[in-house]
Order: sequence, then C-alpha cells, then structure tokens
Amino acid sequence: MWGLVRLLLAWLGGWGCMGRLAAPARAWAGSRGHPGPALLRTRRSWVWNQFFVIEEYAGPEPVLIGKLHSDVDRGEGRTKYLLTGEGAGTVFVIDEATGNIHVTKSLDREEKAQYVLLAQAVDRASNRPLEPPSEFIIKVQDINDNPPIFPLGPYHATVPEMSNVGTSVIQVTAHDADDPSYGNSAKLVYTVLDGLPFFSVDPQTGVVRTAIPNMDRETQEEFLVVIQAKDMGGHMGGLSGSTTVTVTLSDVNDNPPKFPQSLYQFSVVETAGPGTLVGRLRAQDPDLGDNALMAYSILDGEGSEAFSISTDSQGRDGLLTVRKPLDFESRRSYAFRVEATNTLIDPAYLRRGPFKDVASVRVVVQDAPEPPAFTQAAYHLTVPENKAPGTLVGQISAADLDSPASPIRYSILPHSDPERCFSIQPEEGTIHTAAPLDREARVWHNLTVLATELDSSAQASRVQVTIQTLDENDNAPQLAEPYDTFVCDSAAPGQLIQVIQALDRDEVGNSSHVSFQGPLGPDANFTVRDNRDGSASLLLPSRPAPPRQAPYLVPIELWDWGQPALSSTATVTVSVCRCQPDGSVASCWPEAHLSAAGLSTGALLAIITCVGALLALVVLFVALRRQKQEALMVLEEEDVRENIITYDDEGGGEEDTEAFDITALQNPDGRPPRRPALPRRDVLPGLGCHASPDPPAPPTWAQLLVLRLSG
Repeated sequence: MWGLVRLLLAWLGGWGCMGRLAAPARAWAGSRGHPGPALLRTRRSWVWNQFFVIEEYAGPEPVLIGKLHSDVDRGEGRTKYLLTGEGAGTVFVIDEATGNIHVTKSLDREEKAQYVLLAQAVDRASNRPLEPPSEFIIKVQDINDNPPIFPLGPYHATVPEMSNVGTSVIQVTAHDADDPSYGNSAKLVYTVLDGLPFFSVDPQTGVVRTAIPNMDRETQEEFLVVIQAKDMGGHMGGLSGSTTVTVTLSDVNDNPPKFPQSLYQFSVVETAGPGTLVGRLRAQDPDLGDNALMAYSILDGEGSEAFSISTDSQGRDGLLTVRKPLDFESRRSYAFRVEATNTLIDPAYLRRGPFKDVASVRVVVQDAPEPPAFTQAAYHLTVPENKAPGTLVGQISAADLDSPASPIRYSILPHSDPERCFSIQPEEGTIHTAAPLDREARVWHNLTVLATELDSSAQASRVQVTIQTLDENDNAPQLAEPYDTFVCDSAAPGQLIQVIQALDRDEVGNSSHVSFQGPLGPDANFTVRDNRDGSASLLLPSRPAPPRQAPYLVPIELWDWGQPALSSTATVTVSVCRCQPDGSVASCWPEAHLSAAGLSTGALLAIITCVGALLALVVLFVALRRQKQEALMVLEEEDVRENIITYDDEGGGEEDTEAFDITALQNPDGRPPRRPALPRRDVLPGLGCHASPDPPAPPTWAQLLVLRLSG
C-alpha cells in the first residue's frame, strides 16, 4: 500500500509540473487564432518548477517523477529532450521522445537533499537546439527515517547535596537528521525514563533539574538518570533515542563532628618528655575534604597545663602530647575534656549544627625507675681564699623519688676539677677544699657532681655546682710600674714631677682605696701628695733639691684599707738635669742622661750581670766539652770489658749478686756517683690552688752514666 501511495504522489507531482510547463504552449496557440484567451508570447517556451521525489522509495520499476514539454514540440517526433547535470543518466533518466523523467534508485535526503539539472529540446535530425537550456531542481522529499541521537552523551554532572528543588544540573541536547522544515520529523520532546523522582527534564530544552529537596550525599552519592528524546513531537509512531546522565552529589558541610565514644583512656610513663605522643582522638565527620577538617582543644585547665593537643597533617586526628614533665609521685592521673570543632562552617547550614562535639579523656601516669633528683637545679657556693684544706664549702643533696630511703653516693667528675681543688663526702654530699685557693689566680670553679643510687648504679644524675672564691686582703699595694723620671734644675718650687699610680691585686671594694706617703721632715728633697683616687703626685718642695751626680731615690710608702691593712714601700728614681728654656733636657749627669733616655742605673747593672753570666756559661760549656772528650778517650783506652778475669768459682747465675762488684763497671775511677738535684714542685702556677710536692724519683743508670762522663 505504501508503495502505491508513493507512486501516486510521484505521478501527481509530475502532472502538476507538466500542467504548469504546458501553459506557455497554450499561450502560443492562442496567439495564432485558436480559440481561447489571447496571451502574449513569452521569449521562453517553457517554465520550470521544482520536482519532488520521496526518499528511500525502492519500487520494481523506475518511478515517473515529472514530464518535460516544449511548445515547439507538435507531436511530430522531430523534438528530442536532453537531460544533463547532477545524477543525469544514472539517478535520473528522460524519455527523449516524450520528456518523461524517471528516478532509477532509492534516494536518501540525509545524503543529498536536492539535485540541479539542465533540460534542453533539440531537433532530432540535426541536434540543433530548439530552445536554450534551462535549469531545474529535483528535491528529495523527507520522511521520518532518522531517530534522535545525543552526540555528546553519555553525560556527567555534579550538583551540591541539599540543593533546592529546580536546581539546574545539566542540559542535554539530541540531534535529528530529518528535515526540520518539513512536518514533525525533527520536532523533539525530552522525557525522563529512569531517575524519578529525584530529577526532571524540561521537554523542550532538555535541562535536567533536581526534583526533590535535601538530597543527602552521605545517603546516596551518585544517581544514573536516563533521558529520552522522541521526534514527531513525542506522538505515537515517532522515533526516539536515549542517553544517560551520571549525577554526582558534591559535598557540603552539613554534618557536625561526632566522637564515636564518650570517654578515652590513655597511659604514659612519667619519664616521657615534653612532646611525647600520648594517644590519638578522632571525631567522625562523614563530610569530605575541607568540610571534614577539625580543630581540637582541651577545655579543662588541669589538662591544658600538663598536656597539649594538636591536629595532624591530614586535619582529622587530634594528637595528645605531653606538655610538661610528669611525676608519678606527685600526681598519678589526669581527667579533662576535649572538644572537636569544624574549621570551615557554611552559614547556609547552621541550622544543622552545632558543628562541634565534646569527649572526656583520662590519662594515667605510670611509674618508672628514675635517677636521683637534686633539691636544686644548680648550686652556687662560696668559700674565702687562702683557707686551709678541709674547709667546708657547702652541701649537695639528692633523693631517690621512687624510694626516698634509698642511699645516694656523691662524686665529683674528674674533668670538672682537674686541679683536685675540692673533695666531696660520698655519703653526705658535703664539699670541702682540698688545697688553699687563690682568688687572684682563679675566681670561679665549675664542678659537676654525680649522684648515683647504691642499689642501681645505672640510675644517676648530674648537677652543676658553681663555687666562687671570695677575696681576702692578702696582697699589699704596689706601684703600677717602675718610675724613673727627671726634674730640671730650674724648676719652680711645687712643680709636678710625676703622677704615680698604685696597683692592688685584691678585689675592688675590699682594698681598692690605696694611700701614699712620701719622705717627711724639713730635709725632704721631694713631696708626695696623695690624690685619694689610687694615685699620688710627686712635687718639688719649697726648697729645690740641689743638683748632684747621683739620682735621688725617693721612698714612698703605700697601704690599703683592708682588714687587716697591708702596706709596702717603693722607690721612685729622680734625676736633676739642666734643661732648655722650653723644658727639654740640655745636659745631665750620665746617670740622669741615661735615665732620661730610658735606662736607669739598675737596668745597666742588670745588663752587665746578664752579660757576665752568659760569658761564664760559655766558658763552663767549653770546659765541660773538653772534659767529656778526655773521659771518652780514657774509656776507649781502658775499657773494662776488655779485661778478662779467670777464676775457678762456679757462679750463681742472674740471681747471684755477690759474685762480683758491679760498681767496678759503673765507676772505674773508684769515685762514688753524684746524684743530680731534682726540681722541687710545690706550686702549680695558674691552677688556682696549691698542690703537695711529689717525692723525688731515684736516678736511672743513664743519668749516672751522663754524670760520670760530665764529671
């Protein structure tokens, strides 16, 4: 039936065209006297309109789709119709005599919607064109033979959980290859096949929207929605296509944190230092990412003093750590509360809060073996200098916290007291001096005292003990330097000759004030004035000192104000010289000249003594070398090892010390060997305390031989 309908439509289309094409012929006939209305003859003998052919028709014979006819064709068989252009001769054929056009095969509009061809009428005998060629179009008429398709499917979309009804999720678009301008073949309608009642779709636009409120990601995170597109406006008989939309609910912070248990219990040993991990706490939050980040805090004061809590690098767990040292003997448990709070809170979901939770925590402190604990973190003791050995300095005390009655043994680490200036009583912890101390040599002594449990030598602790040596007035004041000066013979009475500085090695405040006193009496050649600041001024008296060849030696007495007061006497050398008007030295006695140049009489004597001593040493060295050479020559000539003594007594071996006298080998000349004088050692310089001298060691055979050769 459908084939007959197609054939009928083709015939109707062809005759309709032929009727329109025949109009010019009737006009031409009316102009030559035939009955009918008189029409003007047009220059073109035919008028072309569009031809139509239904797509996908596959009949047993070629289908007539139209007829061409020219007014010059009088039916005499002299006119031949020609067809050229797209599909001419293959898709479309023409009857040369009648002008009937047939389609020879099934056409697909989606492949080619129309064909453009040229028609021409020529003389059959001469092929001379009777009319100029004319262009016409054959259009392929659409039928609904293409279902809708979704070129971008399947789709994936995301929408926040808890979204309101009607929230847009995604838009899907289907495409229909049929002609949208002809009928309803390309008119599409969208519907939801699967996904109700959670989602809906707009029938015309394809926009997918949420259909119910408060969809919870924690209940269902992903939905698979099937969308159908149907042509023919969705009516029965239309073709359809479908696609899937995977909708994922994104997370929002709509769930507060919640501890899975109300009480957490941990234990930690008392020796755990600050920063030691005690345990982990995790409040559960079903949200994801930043919405599940939490901060932890300790609510009670007693817990925050001993412990601290922080969030791990993932932002989920609370790390409970030791904040300060724990002591089992003073406190054995702690109880406090911990709060977990979301760090990011969305104001749109405050109604679902509060976004925090609280749990109780109990930490038990476990006992552990501990070293002795000193009563102080460090000790500072003092002792006066010059006290006799055995003087009490102070006492160090430590106790075993686990067993207070356990005995403790004390000792001083050797490296902290290399001079052995102090000793400690092992049981009592009292520190005494082992040698007299000298503050001027060393003020501070830093000792390290070790306390060890007698029951367990592995349990030991150390403490720093600082001992300060207190000053006593044990150093008499002295001049800061040797003073050797001069004065002009023309100097006026009362003129300042030299400012003299004093030096006291004792601590400032003990004997820092030094007083001066010079020669007294009317015959004194110089005057000493105490400046009361640790210095004195050497002045000329009202009567100038007479010039003389030898310099003046001015005695000055110095004393401090310590308890007891100490004093000393020093001498200042003053030479009287002749001076220029500007005060420079013009001439002086030899001693005074040398003194002015920087060499005093004492210095010259010291130089001469040193030179003499050096000459004496050189002479002595030469004499000793000569004596050694002579002694060696004698030993070479009279080597006792070359003297062979024959006797018949049987010896006793190495243990027989009475067989012969070894002194004959040691001293061939018969003189007793001299013992060298060993150096006496009674003071360790720079150590701050005095040590007892060591007993002299006996001379060795090498020393005796050297003495023999040098003697």
